[in-house]
Amino acid sequence: MPLAIDSHVHLWTDDRIRYPRAPGEPDYPPARFTPEDLFLLTKPAGVTKIVLIQMSFYRFDNSYMLNCIRAHPGTFSGVGIVDAAGPDPAKEMKNLARYGVRGFRIVASGVPGNWLDAPGMQTMWRTGAEQRLAMCALVGPDGLPALDRMCAKNPETPVVIDHFARIGSDGIIRDADVRLLCGLARHRNVKVKASAFYALGKKQAPYTDLAPLFRRVFEDYGPRRIMWASDCPFQVQDGHSYAPSIALVREGLPFLSKEDREWILGRTAEAVFFQR
Repeated sequence: MPLAIDSHVHLWTDDRIRYPRAPGEPDYPPARFTPEDLFLLTKPAGVTKIVLIQMSFYRFDNSYMLNCIRAHPGTFSGVGIVDAAGPDPAKEMKNLARYGVRGFRIVASGVPGNWLDAPGMQTMWRTGAEQRLAMCALVGPDGLPALDRMCAKNPETPVVIDHFARIGSDGIIRDADVRLLCGLARHRNVKVKASAFYALGKKQAPYTDLAPLFRRVFEDYGPRRIMWASDCPFQVQDGHSYAPSIALVREGLPFLSKEDREWILGRTAEAVFFQR
């Protein structure tokens, strides 16, 4: 079976003594989602590598994710979180990169038009370009114009946009939003995650209502700049399951060739998160 990489998974433990959660952060079900829980889903689907995304309630303490990477060599890569307002975000990024972190999550918050203007964020983008570490943006359509400007200022910085930029999260896939996302394809180092299908459009398996959105993004970015992901464990809640998410790419999009599927299901993520 061709290489399959799930490029977006969150892990956490119910051990709150060793891995405390930040005060005020919300809980999310299930109580725990460990590598062993994850493998029950990924192994039957033929997924052999996974990109871990630092869970928000751990904030800047990436230790649980790092320990998972260390415990399963060759299986996991990581996307960490550092404090852009901290004293030396570049140093933090370089230190985490030593342990298998290949990207850093940035989240559009506050005013969408200026969410990337802070000096520390500028430092992170420069460091990303120098070290080939991706800026992994959790952003909605309203945050894309600022992201577009930042990509223009930092053309060498690798960028990965999560979850189709959340287009269709309210159930409506707007052409204007799709055009915003596709407009960023002019930046050669921008890639898109085709992910979190459970949360977009009709939010119903087999998710074929997302095919027009997928095709528009595919036509502008091409298969080598798109990577599939599940967004587990959220993909497997509220009546959703793992298999239909990967099946949409493997079987449900007739405009994709065999080679296209290989890139989207594995080779794109491998190039960004598993090669140095």
